[in-house]
Amino acid sequence: ALKRAGADLIVCVDCGTQGFEALEAAKGAGLDVIVVDHHKASTLLPPAVAIVNPNRVDEDEGAAFGHLAAVGMAFLVAVAVNRELRGRGWFAGQPEPKLTEMLDLVALGTVADVVPLTGLNRAYVSQGLKVMATRRNAGLAALAAAARLERAPRASDLGFALGPRINAGGRVGQADLGVRLLTGEGDELGVLADELNRLNDERRAIEALVTEAAIAVCERAGNAPVAVIAGDGWHPGVIGIAASRLKDRFGVPALVIGIDDGGTGKGSGRSIPGVDLGAAVLAARDAGLISAGGGHAMAAGVTVARERVDDLARFLCERLEGDVARARAVDSLSFDLALAPAGVTPSLAEALEGAGPYGAGWPGPRVAAGPVTVVKADIVGTGHVRVILAGADGARVKAVAFRSVDTPLGAALMQAGGRRLWVSGRVVQDDWGSTPRVELHLDDAAWA
Repeated sequence: ALKRAGADLIVCVDCGTQGFEALEAAKGAGLDVIVVDHHKASTLLPPAVAIVNPNRVDEDEGAAFGHLAAVGMAFLVAVAVNRELRGRGWFAGQPEPKLTEMLDLVALGTVADVVPLTGLNRAYVSQGLKVMATRRNAGLAALAAAARLERAPRASDLGFALGPRINAGGRVGQADLGVRLLTGEGDELGVLADELNRLNDERRAIEALVTEAAIAVCERAGNAPVAVIAGDGWHPGVIGIAASRLKDRFGVPALVIGIDDGGTGKGSGRSIPGVDLGAAVLAARDAGLISAGGGHAMAAGVTVARERVDDLARFLCERLEGDVARARAVDSLSFDLALAPAGVTPSLAEALEGAGPYGAGWPGPRVAAGPVTVVKADIVGTGHVRVILAGADGARVKAVAFRSVDTPLGAALMQAGGRRLWVSGRVVQDDWGSTPRVELHLDDAAWA
């Protein structure tokens, strides 16, 4: 179809390294293909004019960029193309594109793909947030308004507010909605932003159902080094999020597979630090257990027949059991500071935020607060526990433990009564809307 439409060149971004069948078809149709990707490659590569991927087996010099997301690689390609065109005199008499003005999109894609915020990624996000604060991209400005994000964005906003809304179109609606929003103009942008906002709410509802079912299956299956969970009819647009929830809840790599009416399963996996899930999936493909698959250390995708799901689970468990055991052997938390509730202040939150951006590979400072008592506890939103904590001097601070209902942390907070405890988490500026506040986002607790 692309050839008939007059296309001669296809540029694949964030895919293609393992796309042998598709790229062979493109070659047969007389189409040139350039792949810009970051997923793990095997020794054999598909046919293409160029495969720009720092994680190629034969790419020693690219190792320094192996942590980049595909959007970061695409930006480097754009810089290189711009430099080449400049050398050829292409811009004589016309202005060059201002690529730095597009760093807001690079930052958004970098955070949304949950790659480490180190090295060049850190520069991308730091500068991209500055560009985003100017609201130059009208589509992003419309989406921020729909999300009620009135202040300058932070890295966490990209991962929890803007990114999920853009992705919601591809997950449960129309895949082109995000592109139309980011490249469009005029009154349509408000309509698109509202539609993505609505789809994100729908995505959350579907995700909650799939995640609940997957957790139930996982609990019945017992402890395994890798949680491989499959279900009929599970929506393919939310299985990756469900896998992330399982990984967080059980502390092991998780692969969630939705099986369609024809018996074909589409799976998405998330891993824990120190366990390379992408390499294991490539090994499963080479062993003939899956028909397609690939990924990187922290995330992967598979296509697998229903009758091979159990075989795949055994393979992944046997291959990764040692890595998972070593990764989980560190049964402790490290803290950057300890304080009482009175020390959780807006000025502290502002100072900590100044050392950001924070995200994967560069987490925000973890604090230990206590001893405290739980003055009030209730359940809010979709499984969050909200509490008011009081120190020995009576000073109080609000705190939230996200998605902690039915977990040991949530149970401890809800049933604490007058018992004293220490809590761990991160100091966060909670200034959605016009009233700045500060609170703790909790990740653990222990009795004092």
